[in-house]
This record gives sequence, structure tokens and C-alpha cells, in this order.
Amino acid sequence: MAGGRLLGFQDFKGGLWPQNTLCFPSPRGLKPAAMTDKIRRFLTDCRPDTPCLVVDLDVVARNYSDLERALPEAEIFYAVKANPAKEVLTTLLQMGAYFDSASIYEIETCLDIGASPDRIAFGNTIKKSRDIARAFAHGVRLFAFDSRAELAKISTNAPGASVFCRIYMGGVGADWPLSRKFGCEPSLATELLCQAVEDGLNPAGVSFHVGSQQRNLEQWDVAIARAAEVFSAVSARGIELELLNLGGGFPAHYRQNIEPVANYGKAIRASVFKHFGSHQPRIIVEPGRGIVGNAGILQTEIILVAEKSREPGRRWVFLDVGKFGGLPETFEEAIQYRITTPYDGGPAGPVVLAGPTCDEVDVLYDAAGYTLPLALSDGDKIELLSTGAYTATYASVCFNGFPPLSEYYI
Repeated sequence: MAGGRLLGFQDFKGGLWPQNTLCFPSPRGLKPAAMTDKIRRFLTDCRPDTPCLVVDLDVVARNYSDLERALPEAEIFYAVKANPAKEVLTTLLQMGAYFDSASIYEIETCLDIGASPDRIAFGNTIKKSRDIARAFAHGVRLFAFDSRAELAKISTNAPGASVFCRIYMGGVGADWPLSRKFGCEPSLATELLCQAVEDGLNPAGVSFHVGSQQRNLEQWDVAIARAAEVFSAVSARGIELELLNLGGGFPAHYRQNIEPVANYGKAIRASVFKHFGSHQPRIIVEPGRGIVGNAGILQTEIILVAEKSREPGRRWVFLDVGKFGGLPETFEEAIQYRITTPYDGGPAGPVVLAGPTCDEVDVLYDAAGYTLPLALSDGDKIELLSTGAYTATYASVCFNGFPPLSEYYI
């Protein structure tokens, strides 16, 4: 991980944390967003410098197994962008995962850890022509698109490849919508999938994304219904599609309550049967946040607790990590992490949480109504829970001179 401290072996009680070890799942009774005993012991005994991300690979493995049980018909293509650490990828590869890659660099990382190219999809709908050609040369044969221009690039640089077209979803109910930039209308998807045949490609199927951190189970039914329309329209033109890509959206446990993954599986399976009946397509899913989010915590140190005269009764708590250090998903306070402190249970009061940089936008939470113990002061360490996804890879490189987030995989 460029710029960070990604440790494969870490001293711990006289022993070692083995790199890429696949551990047995933790007991089923463990709350999904709790700090695991393994992480707690690591922080107590090793006392790493902050800010740091610590990921428990046992939880990664358990989350994967839970999704596998919830959707036994689906092939799980882990969304590498959520956390591309080789320890995470190797753990998932050992469990039988496939990989959804957003760039040629992620593809080559997957190949480096031993994934075969037939287990990798190039899932970004925005790709350089030379990267398509490079992926094809590596043996990757499954590509996403959502426009005529992208389809033309694939046909030129990956002749004979299988392609799936991403249809538009508005992201209703998602905390991180992923809407305007991606997807086309079903009518255009129909035209493009038929065009793929003329271009010498294999039109495999349809994909969608209901939005990241999707807490409304009904949105999958809306999306599956739209995808089924495309299947029918293309079939009417003599072309049979075979692939339904359900995308990601499976949530991590932040401040809001979420349904168990089993409930997501039940809703999705019922919807697929409703719209496809007994002629069900090959199904793949692309979870990222739902696999690694709950597996990690971010420990940070308080730099300053300040009271400002213009806001009496509300403290500003400045941390050694902020939007530029791995927490950009706090933009518009969309993703709200749970926080633990050494003084939980004591008297508390309202706070604004902010990062360490000299930038006005580096405020994490202002309107979200966070309260923290009154006893907190500079030098105290607190933890942001469920930060295993979309943190370390978002960290800037030396903005204000701060190094990227340190990472530990245990």
C-alpha cells in the first residue's frame, strides 16, 4: 500500500501475526460493529502510532461466509476498491471469491496474489483503451460498459470478450448513492447489447448498483425488475442473455440500524424468482463495504478540545485524522461512524468533530448530533468503528505533510 505501513507480520505477545492467514470465524454472537477482542489486544499490546486502521481478517472471512449463505446461487465478486490490501484479497481468494476490479492496477494486484484471470471482471464503465487491451492480454474476458463509446473501445481492444451493460439506478435509500455518473436507461442498454453482437462481442447480461450502504431492501426488486425488462427486450430480438449482476450495496453497521444480510438474501432471491421464474440467469454480486467495513477500526488521537465563543456549550474536537486522511465519506455527513472512547458512560456533551488540516472543509461531523464524554482531552485515543472499507485507499498523499493512514491486518 503506497505510502502507508502495511505490515504482514507484527510482533504480538512474543509471537507473530501471520500474513494472509485464513482464520476460523469468530463466534456467531459477536456484534457486527463491535471492536473484536483480537483488535483490542493488538491495540493494547502493540500501541501503534495513530491514526491507524486495524482490520480483523476473521471478520472479513465471516462476512463473506454470511453472504455466501444468504445468496448460495450467486458468485461473489469482491469489489476490490473497498479495500485492496493483499491480506484481504488473499483471505477471500482462499474462500473462493471472484474479484470486481475498477482499474488495471487492481486487476494486476489480484493476479499478483494468485487469482486466475477468469475470476476477475473489469467492472468500471470508464476505462482507457490501453488498459482494456492490457487486461485482455492478461486473460480477463468480462468487461462492463454503459455507453456506445465504451462498447466500441472494448470491441477494438478485447475482441470476442463478454460484456455486461450497467443500467441506471437513482440510489434511493442509499447513504452513498452512486447514481448520476453511471448507468444507461434500459432502452439504450437493449440497443447496445444487440450492437455488441454486431461488434463481435458476447453480450452476457445486465448489471446495476442500488447505491452504496443501501438500507432499503425493496430497491433490489426495483432494479431486478428493470434488468428483467432488458432481458425480455433483447430476447425478443433473438439474443439470450445469461448474466444478472446485482452489484454491491450491502451495508456495514454504522450509527443506523441495518437488516441482517440473511434478510437481504431472502429479499433478493424472492425478487429474482418473481421476475425470472424458473429460467434464472447466472447471478453475481459485487460486495465491498459489506465484506470489509465491519472488520476494521480506525484509532485516532485527539489533538485539541476547544470551546469557541461563537458556539457556547459545544466543543470542537480535533482529531489526527480527517477528510483528507481517509474519511472523505463523511462528506455531507453521509457515512456516520460509531465512536468509542475511554470515558464512555460518563457525562457527555455535543461536539463538532474535525480533522487536523488547515482546510475549512476538513470537518467531519457538525449537524449529525454527535455527543462525546466531557472528560476527553488532547492525547486521548478514540476509535471509529466499521472503518474497514473506503478509508485507507481514500487517504491523500502528504496533504499538509501528513503521511497516509497506517494499516495493520491481523
